[in-house]
Amino acid sequence: MSSSKPAVVLVHGFWGGAAHWAKVILELKALGYTDLRAVEVPLTSLAEDAERTRKMVAQIPGPVVLVGHSYGGAVISEAGHQPNVAALVYIAAFAPDAGESPGGITQEHLPVAAPNLVPDSDGYLWLNPGKFHESFCQDLSADEAFVMAVTQKAPLAATFGNPVTDPAWRHKPSWYQVSSQDRMIAPENQQRMSARMKARKVVTLDASHASLASMPGEVAALIDEAATASS
Repeated sequence: MSSSKPAVVLVHGFWGGAAHWAKVILELKALGYTDLRAVEVPLTSLAEDAERTRKMVAQIPGPVVLVGHSYGGAVISEAGHQPNVAALVYIAAFAPDAGESPGGITQEHLPVAAPNLVPDSDGYLWLNPGKFHESFCQDLSADEAFVMAVTQKAPLAATFGNPVTDPAWRHKPSWYQVSSQDRMIAPENQQRMSARMKARKVVTLDASHASLASMPGEVAALIDEAATASS
């Protein structure tokens, strides 16, 4: 199983779990990556989600490429300081600066699907299942969207307001993929965040928020490019 390629740790966002990375995992496997991990974060607070990610990275002896989708970008920004993290890759993701939260960034440019988020009586924030397809993954099939809607993992709404302390993208080489048809994170916010971080490369895909599922080949290619450049 020895490979010159670094390990890749994939961090999911709100309204999904590690399985959202399924297609990207298979694309990376086809590219020769043998050490692939997809962390399952609790979505209970940024601190807890970052700690869960740090613990997974700590189990890996060699270099790691840390990849975050959506809110997972805030997680890797908070958790990416470990010395073996060689690169950060943001997939249609939040990249908050110090003191910024995903919620605060969202307020700057409200995404199209913002009205489809529904809090429940226990403080969890759901994406209306009947609106999941049009909101999250309009470029996937109705069946794929239905499964995503049924298996969605709701965050504690308070997590949206948790600020990043010292973002790892200020210290590590970073790559960014913008989804130009994103209805969950406004493309204007993605463009601003990717420009601000001075990403080594920004790729814009004609994709929904779920680019990791609708265009996994292109997403895996960007991860591969980051891994190659940083190793």
